[in-house]
Amino acid sequence: MEDAERAPADARRARTVRPVRGVRRGGPGGIGAVLACGAVGALLAGCASMPDRGEIRRVDAAQGVDSQVRVFGAPPADKASPADIVDGFLEAMTSDDPQLATARKYLTEGAAKEWKPGSAVTVLSAGLDRVPVHGERDPEGPRWKVTGKKLATVDERSAYQPETGGKRYEEFLQLVQVDKQWRIATPPSGLVLSESDFQRIYKPVNKYYFAGGKLVADPVYVRQRSDPDSRMDPTTQTVQSLLAGPSKWLGPVVSTAFPTGAALREGTKSLSYDGQNTLRVPLNEKGGNVGQPQCQKMATQLLYTVRDLTASRLDRVELLRPDGRSSLCWVTGSTASVLANRPPSPEHQYYVDKDSKLVRMVLNVNAEEQQQDKPEPAPGPLATAAAFKVGSAAVTYDEKRAAVVSDDGHGLYVVTLTTAGQMPPPLLNSKTGKLTAPSWDAQGDLWIADLDPQTQGLYRIPGGTGAPQKVDVAGLDGGKITALKASPDGVRLALLVEREGGRKNLYLGRIERPEVQGDASPLSVRELRPAAPQMAEVTAMSWAPRGRLLVVGRESGGVDQARYMLADGSMVAASLPGATGLSAIAAAEDEAKPVVASSTEDGIVWLPPGAQWRTVAAGGRAPVYPG
Repeated sequence: MEDAERAPADARRARTVRPVRGVRRGGPGGIGAVLACGAVGALLAGCASMPDRGEIRRVDAAQGVDSQVRVFGAPPADKASPADIVDGFLEAMTSDDPQLATARKYLTEGAAKEWKPGSAVTVLSAGLDRVPVHGERDPEGPRWKVTGKKLATVDERSAYQPETGGKRYEEFLQLVQVDKQWRIATPPSGLVLSESDFQRIYKPVNKYYFAGGKLVADPVYVRQRSDPDSRMDPTTQTVQSLLAGPSKWLGPVVSTAFPTGAALREGTKSLSYDGQNTLRVPLNEKGGNVGQPQCQKMATQLLYTVRDLTASRLDRVELLRPDGRSSLCWVTGSTASVLANRPPSPEHQYYVDKDSKLVRMVLNVNAEEQQQDKPEPAPGPLATAAAFKVGSAAVTYDEKRAAVVSDDGHGLYVVTLTTAGQMPPPLLNSKTGKLTAPSWDAQGDLWIADLDPQTQGLYRIPGGTGAPQKVDVAGLDGGKITALKASPDGVRLALLVEREGGRKNLYLGRIERPEVQGDASPLSVRELRPAAPQMAEVTAMSWAPRGRLLVVGRESGGVDQARYMLADGSMVAASLPGATGLSAIAAAEDEAKPVVASSTEDGIVWLPPGAQWRTVAAGGRAPVYPG
């Protein structure tokens, strides 16, 4: 039978959800589902169910189900048709029942034992199409092809990887008869979910690892409820993922304090806080045989990881020996903050004023209102160089030096902000005046790109002094870097890349440094990956707290907006209120500091937490925080 031969309409039902009250629909002629409501403090008034009749409709991802709704599939009906078995299994994969027991009932006994739904997840932008390839009378038995457009995959380490280029998903489900009942013998290797189902079932969290003595956020996804394979709750899933090691993409540039083979004590399914906001984590033998300094670094990774997972206050993490009772070590939030070595909270915000001078402002924060002091000229040579005009700037995390690009884009200069003096000679020149804004990383290195056709490329100035080094960027494929920003942890570089047609898209590269001190091997940026694949074009970006990106751009057919995204390219928050007409944006690692932006109409504006945009300086541009 040809692929073009499609099943009857009633055998290719698309999923819809309607509010009912605990009604189970379905029977011998069709599939069914029971959706029970979750509760937060009280039961929800209604539930949702799967209709078993009606027109074929593709459910758009925007029609997502509330994350509080719990979905339970219905088991296969007696003598259900192959079409109903396929539809019922695909629906049951979206279930919240433990171990996906209902979905396994649609499989043969052998397939049910071998199926590992937790091994990987394929996320589709919309629903699946199902097409019969072999009919019931075919000697090989009924065979169905399921297809869809891939949005992303989530691998065995829970890392999200966006797909590009509209790649298609395709899988074949072979059915056989078992005791006169049709069952699936070849299920997908993992779960296959629409975007809306994925967002309902999974939640983004950050794991934390070390790089250069600093903590680095490694974003992953865990199930909102018990994992079907391990039966672990979300906190325990996250801790297990942390102990298993970093994602494949980040792995080459980070390390973990946990020794090889460290894991949770066998049988651990749930971790919870006690009355003193302490999380106790029992380890196995390999994890429990470490000294105090290493143990405290392990506990620091755990504290930051679990603190990101929940809104509940976490004051202390204690690691337990394999007996589950005796303490191995513990850290409090204050101890962990020292070991984490996070960038200091900035004292100033910086921008270029209407006279092309670099100025800074002190942000005063009190219990009732955040007030902005009057801007002052940045101290040092820039304050006395009357003729020098600034186009863009970056300031070191300790706010002792600034890198500035001249207003004509020809020269890059590094100046002190602590002592007066003359303007130094430029460290880098662009013949055609096409230098991007610079950026400092956590190691004190300076980054910049040149768009001059003769010298085009990415450059790094070690320590902000000496000769610039051209950096190889794997995967750039002829694109031009028009803007860049080094992450506060110093291991990632956000790049705004312009390709043919003039559109700019955001990519993330991994900064790989020589492992051995004094190694002459060149530093490089590897494995570019899309950081905002949902955006048709990106115009500005900044790093934001907890390893996120703050991106200004537009979706296809949409308007400009600013929104937070995880560094893995998955969207995690709605757009900022009223964020239109922004040409540049900056966020500090300290979440108490306001988002600062440059507006084409209002100049420099800022958005304090929980407030609305406020105008700070008319005519200003190029706002930055240290970094």
